[in-house]
Amino acid sequence: MNPPAAGSRDRAGIVRRAQAALLGSAVGDALGATTEFMKPAQIRERFGVHREVVGGGWLNLPPGGVTDDTEMSLCVARAIVESGGWDLVGIADRFARWLEGNPVDVGATCRRGIGDYRAKRQMETPPNRWDAGNGAAMRMAPVALYTLGDEERLGRFAVEQARLTHNHPLSDAACFAVGKLIQRAILKDPSRGLRDAADDLAAAHPEFRFDGYDGGASAYVADTLRTVLDAFFSTNGFEECLVKTVNRGDDADTTGAIAGAIAGARYGLEAIPPRWIRALDPDLREELAALASQLVGRSPLFTPRRTA
Repeated sequence: MNPPAAGSRDRAGIVRRAQAALLGSAVGDALGATTEFMKPAQIRERFGVHREVVGGGWLNLPPGGVTDDTEMSLCVARAIVESGGWDLVGIADRFARWLEGNPVDVGATCRRGIGDYRAKRQMETPPNRWDAGNGAAMRMAPVALYTLGDEERLGRFAVEQARLTHNHPLSDAACFAVGKLIQRAILKDPSRGLRDAADDLAAAHPEFRFDGYDGGASAYVADTLRTVLDAFFSTNGFEECLVKTVNRGDDADTTGAIAGAIAGARYGLEAIPPRWIRALDPDLREELAALASQLVGRSPLFTPRRTA
């Protein structure tokens, strides 16, 4: 059953939290790219505490530069908005064009999956025990916005987009969980809490338990979400959450992007440090805000009769 349409009184706030999710993800990507593949001790030695969007890192990005986390999310968002609905072929086509453009960074599993789509029009990569990386979870924010108000549809589309490149139970579960966290944060629904979503994930897949988190922040999706969830639930604001996340190092652009999406949805636009937003390319800022509004406008929350 679809939820009732949200009242106009709530719409502006929901849209702004959706915009904060997309902008927060890009900010987290840009902040974390500087410390990607570094260890916490190396970060402390170089920065003390890394808390500014300064670029650099192993990719030698300009300040505010983003990586595949943001670029693949843009592919998903643009495909949905362009088609006016869920369009898995459109998403795959955009991934293919993006890869053809020699992006600054692309993970091996994403490269393989997109390559198979280009060569064979393969819409679902075969199950692979090595596909438990974070490359599908990092691009979940647009899916969460487009399915806002319908967690069943969220779960279906989360897995569909994930399996273009990643086909593993932990990747599937992580994608759905990230989407639920973003949606519940945007909707501020006390009956369907954020901690419940995290606990449900850990109950189904103990690999994601983050009590007693050991600091590992690799690209293994369980490490990624444990890093994000530990930071999110042990802090009380957007900046604090993101700083704690990216100072773990390792796959910091992706942990930063996922944490930024969830924390942005939870704390809103006003909580994202203006200096971090200003560091992003102005055209990127404008497009992310517009896409967020368009995705939410097409969601079940505001168009309850809409099909896929």
